Amino acid sequence: MIITLMGAPGSGKGTQGRSLASSLGVSYLASGDLIRRAMADRSRWGEQVRSYIERGQYVPDEDIVPVFLQALIASNPQGSRIGGVLDGFPRTTEQALALDEALRDFSPSVDQLALVLDVPEDVLIARLSGRWLCSGCNASYNVQTHPPIMVGVCDVCGRALMQRVDDRRDTIQERLLVYATSTRPVIDFYAARGSLKHVNGDEPELRVRESLLATARSAMPVSR
Repeated sequence: MIITLMGAPGSGKGTQGRSLASSLGVSYLASGDLIRRAMADRSRWGEQVRSYIERGQYVPDEDIVPVFLQALIASNPQGSRIGGVLDGFPRTTEQALALDEALRDFSPSVDQLALVLDVPEDVLIARLSGRWLCSGCNASYNVQTHPPIMVGVCDVCGRALMQRVDDRRDTIQERLLVYATSTRPVIDFYAARGSLKHVNGDEPELRVRESLLATARSAMPVSR
C-alpha cells in the first residue's frame, strides 16, 4: 500500500510520517527532504527550485514530479510489492494522476490511502514560527513545546540550530494559503475514491501517532 500523508505546514507530517513508516515496515519519502538535500548540495536541480522555496511556494509539477517518482521507484525493488509513506506528494491533482500512472506501470495491484492531519490554523502558525532544525542531524525543536537544552544548540549532535527560510513569519501565511488552495482538490480527489481518512493532529504526539497507525492498519488490504 502507498499511504499519502497530507496536512498543512506545521501539522507534524514529518515526525508522524517517519514513525508511521517505521511501524509499518515501509519506506518514508518526503518531497521536502529531497528538495532540502538538493539545495544543501547545491545541485543544479536544487538551485533551480530554491527560489520557490524561499518565497513559500510549492515547486511546480514539471520540476518535482519526475524527481519524486524516480525516488519512489528507487526505494522499492522491481518485482517487490510496492509500499511507502509519502509526505508532501502529491500536492496537486496533476501530481496525483502522475502517481497513479507510475504505480500502474510498476505494480498494477497497489492500493492507495490518503491520511489527512487536521490542525487549526492558529496552532499551525505557533508551531511553524517556533520551529528550529539542527544544521547537522536535522533534529527538530520548537521554542514553545520542545526547546533545546541549550539555546541555539542541538541536544543530539551539538551543532548549531537554524530556522528554515519558509518557517519565518513573513512566509508562513503564504505557505498556508498555498496549501489551502492547491491541496483541497487533492483531498477531494481521494475522498471521491473513498480512500481518504482524517486524523486529529491537534493532540499529544503519541496519541496522533497511535491514531494514524490504527487508521492505516484498518485500511490495509488482506494479503492477496
